[in-house]
Amino acid sequence: MTIKLFNTLSKTIEVFKPIRAGEVSMYSCGPTVYNYAHIGNMRAFLFGDLIARVMRVVGGYRVKWVMNITDIDDKTIRDSAYGSEVWRSDMGAQTNDPKENLRRFTEFYAEAFKQDIAALGIDVGGFYAMPYATHYIPQMQDLIRSIARQGFAYERGGSVYFDVGKWRHADKYGKLFEIDFEHFQAGVRIDADEYERESVSDFVLWKGRKEGEPWWEFDFDGVNLPGRPGWHIECSAMEQELLGLPFDIHTGGIDLRFPHHEDEIAQSKAGYGIEPTVCWCHNDFLEVEGEKMSKSKGNYFTLRDLIAKGIDPLDVRWLMLSGHYATKLNFTFAGLEAGRKARMRIQDYIYELHDLLEAQAAGQLHVPVSVPTTGLAQTLRNAVFSELAEDLNTPKALAALFTFLNHHPVQSIPADECAGMLRFFQELNDIFAVFTLGKRPVVTVEVPHEVQALAEQRWQAKQAKHFAESDALRAKIAELGFVVKDTKEGYAIEKAERAERAEKNRV
Repeated sequence: MTIKLFNTLSKTIEVFKPIRAGEVSMYSCGPTVYNYAHIGNMRAFLFGDLIARVMRVVGGYRVKWVMNITDIDDKTIRDSAYGSEVWRSDMGAQTNDPKENLRRFTEFYAEAFKQDIAALGIDVGGFYAMPYATHYIPQMQDLIRSIARQGFAYERGGSVYFDVGKWRHADKYGKLFEIDFEHFQAGVRIDADEYERESVSDFVLWKGRKEGEPWWEFDFDGVNLPGRPGWHIECSAMEQELLGLPFDIHTGGIDLRFPHHEDEIAQSKAGYGIEPTVCWCHNDFLEVEGEKMSKSKGNYFTLRDLIAKGIDPLDVRWLMLSGHYATKLNFTFAGLEAGRKARMRIQDYIYELHDLLEAQAAGQLHVPVSVPTTGLAQTLRNAVFSELAEDLNTPKALAALFTFLNHHPVQSIPADECAGMLRFFQELNDIFAVFTLGKRPVVTVEVPHEVQALAEQRWQAKQAKHFAESDALRAKIAELGFVVKDTKEGYAIEKAERAERAEKNRV
């Protein structure tokens, strides 16, 4: 299918056309590994995963996806410093070497990040590369020298800055975000890696050495400038080295449009002569219970916090993917529970398809003659995937899926359609990655003796046609969390939740 994406650069939904036939090259701004990533960060990484999976499954493309690891910036240096109170004992002992402390500190959180995204269903082994910024410092230095040769960088006090004023005469600065240049002052320099949009001025490419910080040698046109790279230059160098410019898609949170992504565009074009990417894709913010996430409000969560509360990380994935990436997502515990029930409804449908296929193989299936073979799996695939192809519209795609389930209970699926339906759910899971695709696992439910006794009393009452007593006993069983069902052999007892989901799937 033809895929369309909203391009922040053009501010329109565009038909996606890869630079190289059959292949999508994509770069995502990854984590800054100074702590465990919070769930707001996770939305951005799941957004990149969604694009990659839709490109593979719906578009039929090969995907080269690069996500960087920012292991050097103001925050990683601050928190890895000798004597830092946030240093963990399982990182090993601190040393007097700032560079070694930085390596140990960031490696710990980088590994934790990989574990977290794996729990969310992101295939860590599926990345084309997950580069660490500190491994590409020579490439960053080459880019800085190139920018300077073109006249858009200068040295002051041992640091190197990008000259935004000169760049504005050569090209537009503010392609992704409408910048208010009223506050712009030529020659004013910013050393901080992150700053507010009102602080439009020259940004740092290379930071001069400071006492107690890790540093690298840097030959800047014959002048030695020991120090370390600024944050913005890192992505530009890794993009060029690993994907080449331009590449197809750049993803990130909406908060990165300025200054980070805007600076990427300027420095890449100034140094390499070309902008980094064709299509910029940004996801909107995540709120928690209707408010901005904040530790002071008590609504700040990492994935590990949620798992400790007994929440399945796949329910977190489902909730985040069920909202459109370009709108704010309100993360609530009620929403998690509702999403879990919706996910389980689809899961039960898959299990029942397997039951149907198994019954067919055993010759026990009664084929409903009133339902013609109409290519239901292809109809469903077209309905769901056409919405995903339209700017990754997951809410409409899932609405189309549930509409189908409402109108086509498993019992109505023709025998020769069953395998095709299971193939569709395999493809669907290749995108959402939250379902089990095999047969329903055999779960041994321990039924309390009290429930067994009530079920037997209820059975005897029904046999004696004491229906009022039978109904009363059924209600008592339900209060204890179980459901009793009549069968050909007598009766069966199930956990109430499982029985409820199965019944909803039949309705």
